[in-house]
Amino acid sequence: MIRLDALTLKQLRALAAVAERGSLTAAAEKIGLTPPAIHNQIKNLEEVFALPLLNRGPESTAFSLTPAGEAVLEAAQRIDVILSQASYQVMAVSEGRSGQVTLGVVSTGRYFAPLLVRRLQELCPEIRVALRVRNREQIVEDLQRHVVDLAIMGRPPRVPEVASVALGPHPHGLVARPDHPLAGREAPASELLAQTFLAREEGSGTRLLMSRYLDRLGDGQVIDLIEMDSNETIKQAVIAGLGIAFLSLHTVMDELRFGQLVQLSAPGLPIERHWFLVHPVDARLRPAALRLQEAIVGLKGSYLPNTRPAAAQTPT
Repeated sequence: MIRLDALTLKQLRALAAVAERGSLTAAAEKIGLTPPAIHNQIKNLEEVFALPLLNRGPESTAFSLTPAGEAVLEAAQRIDVILSQASYQVMAVSEGRSGQVTLGVVSTGRYFAPLLVRRLQELCPEIRVALRVRNREQIVEDLQRHVVDLAIMGRPPRVPEVASVALGPHPHGLVARPDHPLAGREAPASELLAQTFLAREEGSGTRLLMSRYLDRLGDGQVIDLIEMDSNETIKQAVIAGLGIAFLSLHTVMDELRFGQLVQLSAPGLPIERHWFLVHPVDARLRPAALRLQEAIVGLKGSYLPNTRPAAAQTPT
């Protein structure tokens, strides 16, 4: 009966050394043991398989493998290859060259997140990036529960406590359909506050920023507001003429470019905030997450949409 639970790597290496050198003495010199120790390792290995693994040659000190010994040697060589591969993989993980990192992104960031992930794949091909796009409240919960390693959001939360790095500008403004009465002119506060606003749910970063802006503009005046559950729904509603919207300009780049929406001119707009890369301070980043953090910061926001008018852009 084969007793694999008694098998050791020392036994397999002793067998490989004898197979290579042909004698116990030479094998002992190769792996730094004494001939009696080599003999004991081989004896124990033969007890594991309940078969002789070595043939004694014409000379009493010469040995060759039996058919069973050849099978065990082949397995030992495969084990060495697998362990070498595992060693490389473990080193890669410990040095941050491989592994998996979960990157959380608030829903407004879905418009640039795929490009960012592609850039990260080019820079860190051995690190698998799992992208998790959710609303702000859900991303904050993910940070609290350590479901994500890193997160990109517009405003770092107070709870949980996070370390944050600014990644690039995040402008916000008002948009309307091109034939809206306020399009193409400076909108007075009184006319602006009389509009119907289409907005995200309470708790979203965009909704909070919009509320603060309108409160400053109208000194707390109540506005007509329709709440919707996504930026895409809001954009389509604005295009349909149901109202105007305060949105991250990164979410409406295509619609502005192709003339489906226009940016309204109003006091204090656009409001420029920043995107931040955050992680909880009570969770130590693994090497792969540290490397990804460095890569994201090193990109200096190059994956973010450019909201400047074409005439204002610097030629490259």
